[in-house]
Amino acid sequence: MQNSPTFIFVHGAFANSFSFAPLQAELALHGHRSLAVDLPGHGFEATFPAAYQAPQNPDALAAEPGGIKGVTLADNAARVIEVLERAKRNGPTVLVAHSRGGVTATAVANARPELIDRIVYVSAWCPVDLAVGDYYAQPEMADVDATAFASTLVGNPAELGLLRVNFRTADPAALAAFKAAFAADLTDDEFRTVLNTFQPDENLDVGTSADRARAATWGRVPKTYVRLADDASIPPAAQDRMIREADALTPDNPFEVRTLRGSHLSWLVHPKPAAELLADLVAH
Repeated sequence: MQNSPTFIFVHGAFANSFSFAPLQAELALHGHRSLAVDLPGHGFEATFPAAYQAPQNPDALAAEPGGIKGVTLADNAARVIEVLERAKRNGPTVLVAHSRGGVTATAVANARPELIDRIVYVSAWCPVDLAVGDYYAQPEMADVDATAFASTLVGNPAELGLLRVNFRTADPAALAAFKAAFAADLTDDEFRTVLNTFQPDENLDVGTSADRARAATWGRVPKTYVRLADDASIPPAAQDRMIREADALTPDNPFEVRTLRGSHLSWLVHPKPAAELLADLVAH
């Protein structure tokens, strides 16, 4: 088993390691070991304010402190590096990032490329020419509907020191906006199940221009970008832009590009195609 790779998964915003359990089960049936990292303040480290429980107290929810306050991108990267250092003792590592997790994966590869044998972005942010926040002002993101988060954002992020979203809202319009943005191809039951795995709080630090991919370090790592063809939150045009920018940065080490059908979250709910894709990446 010494040369068998370990897949290491990095979750996106408001998510946690639990998101990857079905995918890890499928990978195990392909004979692969894997682990999913909880970034600081996620998973069992998350804060679920008492006011978030039913019946909710909106005023208290807008003011109650959250444990993720002050967590930085550097903290996230350090958590993943610690895991990679341990996993690397057992053989090759494949770092797989989803959504906002791509920012952390990029920071890790910038700092410690020798720990990663392949990095895989699954509709994940891979900042190259711009900081992540600046991509939202670009034409490729023009059709992204921010209604879901805007209508359910709780409190003032600057005062709370974190982002807080009420995923337990019963507002039909907000739920419809969430589903359209992230899970349009899931059933309503599947969508609500996913929504109930999310945590309300997320840290504010998505990095700056200094945290963009660096050719000298990140650029040494073999890399794959898995496009999600029906993603409405990071549209294919935005995914393709990041692929083009990365390939221009490291023309001698371009992305290997794969495509899966489905929305931003459906590959986690129906993971068999993604498991087959990942297994194929390390089969040769």
